[in-house]
Amino acid sequence: SLFALKQTYTTMILRVGFVLWAMFIFGGLVAQSSVSVVFQSEAERVWVDSVYHLMSEDERIGQLIMIRAHSNLGPEHIAEVDRLVRDYRVGGLCFFQGTPERQAELTNRYQMLSPRIPLLVAMDAEWGLNMRLKEAVIPFPRQLMLGAIREDSLIYQMGFEIARQCRRLGVHVDFAPVADVNVNPNNPVINDRSFGEDRLNVTTKCYAFMQGLQDGNVMACAKHFPGHGDTDMDSHFDLPPVLHDRARLDSIELFPFRVLSQQNIMSMMVAHLSVPAIDNRTNLPTSLSDRTITDLLINDIGFEGLIFTDGMEMKGLTNGFPNGEATAMAILAGNDVALLPQNVPDGIAAIKRYISENKLTWERISVSTKKVLAAKYRLGLAQYQPVSVYNVREDINSYTAKTLRRALIEHALTLVRNQQNTLPIRQIEAEKYASVSIGTGGRTSFQEYLNKYAYMPTYSMGNSISDARKAELFQSLKGKTVFVSLHDMKPKAEQQFGLTKAQMDFVNELNTQCNVVLVVFGNPYALRYFDEVGTIVEAYNEDILTQELTAQAIFGAIGFKGMLPITASPRSQYGMGDLTSTTGRIRFDLPERVGLKQDVLDRIDGIAQEAISTHATPGCQILVLKDGAVVFQKAYGTHTYEANARPTTTDDIFDLASITKIYATTLSVMKLVEEGRVNLDAPLSDYIPSLKGTNKEQLKIRDIMAHHAGLTPWIPFYKTTLSFDGRELCPSPDIYSFIGNDEYCLPVCNGLFMKGSYAQVIKKAIADSDLRPNTNYKYSDLGFIMLADLIKNVTGKTLDQYATETFYQPLGMGRTMFNPWKSLPDTIFVATEDDKYFRMKPVNGYVHDMGAAMLGGVSGHAGLFSTCTDMAILAQMWLNGGEYAGTRYLQPETIAQFTTRYPRSTRRGIGFDMRELNGGESANVSNKCSANTYGHTGFTGNCIWIDPDSKLVFIFLSNRTYPSMENNRLINGDYRPRIQSIVYDAKI
Repeated sequence: SLFALKQTYTTMILRVGFVLWAMFIFGGLVAQSSVSVVFQSEAERVWVDSVYHLMSEDERIGQLIMIRAHSNLGPEHIAEVDRLVRDYRVGGLCFFQGTPERQAELTNRYQMLSPRIPLLVAMDAEWGLNMRLKEAVIPFPRQLMLGAIREDSLIYQMGFEIARQCRRLGVHVDFAPVADVNVNPNNPVINDRSFGEDRLNVTTKCYAFMQGLQDGNVMACAKHFPGHGDTDMDSHFDLPPVLHDRARLDSIELFPFRVLSQQNIMSMMVAHLSVPAIDNRTNLPTSLSDRTITDLLINDIGFEGLIFTDGMEMKGLTNGFPNGEATAMAILAGNDVALLPQNVPDGIAAIKRYISENKLTWERISVSTKKVLAAKYRLGLAQYQPVSVYNVREDINSYTAKTLRRALIEHALTLVRNQQNTLPIRQIEAEKYASVSIGTGGRTSFQEYLNKYAYMPTYSMGNSISDARKAELFQSLKGKTVFVSLHDMKPKAEQQFGLTKAQMDFVNELNTQCNVVLVVFGNPYALRYFDEVGTIVEAYNEDILTQELTAQAIFGAIGFKGMLPITASPRSQYGMGDLTSTTGRIRFDLPERVGLKQDVLDRIDGIAQEAISTHATPGCQILVLKDGAVVFQKAYGTHTYEANARPTTTDDIFDLASITKIYATTLSVMKLVEEGRVNLDAPLSDYIPSLKGTNKEQLKIRDIMAHHAGLTPWIPFYKTTLSFDGRELCPSPDIYSFIGNDEYCLPVCNGLFMKGSYAQVIKKAIADSDLRPNTNYKYSDLGFIMLADLIKNVTGKTLDQYATETFYQPLGMGRTMFNPWKSLPDTIFVATEDDKYFRMKPVNGYVHDMGAAMLGGVSGHAGLFSTCTDMAILAQMWLNGGEYAGTRYLQPETIAQFTTRYPRSTRRGIGFDMRELNGGESANVSNKCSANTYGHTGFTGNCIWIDPDSKLVFIFLSNRTYPSMENNRLINGDYRPRIQSIVYDAKI
């Protein structure tokens, strides 16, 4: 378990901490001189000796060679690898680009060619298998981002997980960790592959990574000895010089390697460098230097593990040494394995020539061969098993890997500076916000997730910007807090990290006019250009998950935990980073982190697609919220059934229909009851005087909200406003106009306006309506229409004004509103019906309910529009007992009062619908939810169910009424409760 791993790691880090302390105080450790093989057990020695004695001389030399292998190249490459394994008995393979499936197959193929002495298989997996297998495997952060993490046990867990992935693919050696201390911002090759500039931080994280790998039975390999961190040249192309004296090298460059050697790292890789303080021979790479390897690494430092050269194809080596010669020189210098020699036959021939010339001895070859064999024994190759090729990609990309990746990113995000305590955003309504993405051509994932917390305008710009466009943007952004994000950055300083002067000037000039929050999705060294910006977030990487998590941290759904691993400028120095706590806003997370199984939740896809294919609804949104985290959110289908219909997205706005009763009316009444301004057991006429003298005068609010007041269920008000024009029924010209004005001021849909005075006719009809002879449960809209008047009379504000100001705005529910057509683009509204009986046109962005439309789109029973995300915010506030993001909106007692069953009902609270207690599964709710579940459904095909026992929210939004409200397939197919049941089945 991760807990056990963390406990194990804690003990280990105490041990390495003592070593670090000793080295810091005494300047080094006493080295042991050893050129022999050190066996870990008698069984290991016996196996190595027995295998060694059965080997030919060619086989013994072959063990010292590791060759290149790809799983994305064709038959010629595969045949060449076959030849080298079969004919030259090479000891190992280093895999590069390809796919996990093909690599597993090829690993088995190549191992079959060497059955007596299995191959040692290696990869560069510094940030996991993704380094080579790209899209096929999820990436962990690169080392510079990992260097920002304060919780080193996470690095151990990453090493352990990478080991699991490697072993699943038949890989035994990970050429990691990178132990270079990157003190040179202009380093073109190490850069973000290093944990940073601080030797202690680098060493501790290397140790954690190493221990995780080796606890997972994968050989770790510290590189690039003696230290590649302070170079401005890439050894892939030339021989980089490191010109420091020996004291400086001991203090910085060699420090991590000494510690890792003492902590029993299994292997090291020697770089192609020129280090005169170690070996002053002209143009002799460290990888071929006996003074570097034998004298320093083996005899001085006392390293007893396996020693690899860096790739021998690199020009830092090949520019000065011919094919074959370098391979022999590498072994002569003290390396055990020549990695990726240019020409294997020439290299083996050169080794044999060195032996014949007495430059190399068989005793020397024996040491390295036995070290390779001992490594194979320790890694389990004495009992080699082929790799299973079944389900390999899914096994590698496990939920454990995904949750760990998320945790690593969360802990790395760094709030470098936080002017005026700007972050996290606490009071959303206190500021106006906007976002600008730089280096992109459109809206980013970062901007999308910002908008889940606060609806704001979004802008973007590329590499340049005209003066006119700049002036236009500055005018639009004036007076706002602006989230500026940098994208498409490059890692190298020589490229200004991918930033243009126009981009840098834009940010710095905007900073003088607005409250800028700058987010750098790239190399932290780029912070040098933005010392004047007061609030900066360093996010290191711009993959989609990092962008999403950064937006969450800005609004406090998660905290900032990272620290800068390097110094970029006087105002951006190593170790800087404010720690922030969470605000309690909903976060977006993986199901497994809250006890649900992703693979079970994925079954929702099938039922949703079934609903769409059977024309139960054109499209839908589905959201699952558990323990404060959105763990499932998808959109399906299209807005309508037309061939060119717009695909449904999670940002689309749906007509909530009767969910308005709880999300607007009940919500508002709860607040007024809590404040003592409304008494649930008082007659409704106490608050609506016009009801005095009617049969509604003594109706109690509690009974009305529980649908036990004897009210008529519904009155089709619209029917009395239609007239016959000679061909068909249509809106009466006495009541409606196609042009809005002071008299015809109530829009019922686009281009159709009702007389404002007619709203009183509707209200009088309600007041005059008959009561049923008993007060048993009977669902009715009429009481909630009247409750809207109660709210206005008590507060002096209309329902939409009161709910928006009191709840929606401060909660950040920017897409929850009545009459969304007034302020939002019609492309995000989902059409509810092609109305052929009243408005005689498609209804889109206007409330579907006819009565609510005739009341101007604002009514207590219908009219509210929203998204799943916004609805989840309010649901979480209820689950929290009335508190959200540090603000209290309601008292827990109030919520309990309204969500407790009405005494005479088996399924109604006060305003809320609840699970029916009489058993069975209704068309509205799953029978797997708790008896305390509350929520509501909506006529247009919606539902929300809040289960306080499981801290779980299920939201389903659809437009099943399009093109006709007579379509009942969604209800008859029980699609909503079936999907809801899957959520409960997903519990781990």
